[in-house]
Amino acid sequence: MIIYFTGTGNSRYASEVLNSVLDDEVICVNDILKNGQFPSSLDSDTPFVFVTPTYAWRIPRLIEELILNVTLTKNQKVYFVMTCGGEIYNAEKYNKRLALKKELDYCGTAEILMPENYITMFSAPPKNKIEPIIKDAEQKLLEVAQSIKNKQPLAPTASTPLGKFMSGAVNTMFYPICVSAKGFYTTEKCIVCGKCVNICPLENIRLENNVPKWSNNCTQCMACICSCPVQAIEYKNKTKGKDRYFNTKKYSNN
Repeated sequence: MIIYFTGTGNSRYASEVLNSVLDDEVICVNDILKNGQFPSSLDSDTPFVFVTPTYAWRIPRLIEELILNVTLTKNQKVYFVMTCGGEIYNAEKYNKRLALKKELDYCGTAEILMPENYITMFSAPPKNKIEPIIKDAEQKLLEVAQSIKNKQPLAPTASTPLGKFMSGAVNTMFYPICVSAKGFYTTEKCIVCGKCVNICPLENIRLENNVPKWSNNCTQCMACICSCPVQAIEYKNKTKGKDRYFNTKKYSNN
């Protein structure tokens, strides 16, 4: 079973590439969140494969909470596939710890470099570099999928002092300091299309007097700011003039 969460389409696309080999059931966490409640259990005859973006060098906390609160039955093997704009550092340590808490058979974490989307802190790659990054990611994803299909463990990721610091202390500080919707706003370019309202996985945006307004339940997935068709959403003064990135590709192995 492939379970993915996505903000700007990278992890959704990664799931499609994996499933071209695995031919498995695919569940979108975004849909679960929009339905307002997690299922009490997920049953799979095949390994559980969690595909997520990387938030501060670990899996998103909302995914960690889902895993902790949902009963995973039948197959007890679990893999993690993490898309990232740079690196995942020491995320594997925490994924392994999470699997241990759930009494699952941890089988590895794959680091998949995809185009950067966290534009409140970094920059999306130039348009001419996006396709080569995705092509390289496809090749690695196909290799990871074959390992999962063959029930093989994934190669461990390297652990360094910097990685321990980034996935540990920095991750801990990141959420209270950086993860907030307070900085989002719309400019006069807004056409009130409602796309930001509809795409937000946490139902955190509403239209108020024809102006998008953000509430407090935000995971900074970048779905709203990167999907706006007229680039009318900004975050504080950090995104002005920056390219947006949203992956709308559909994978085909033909």
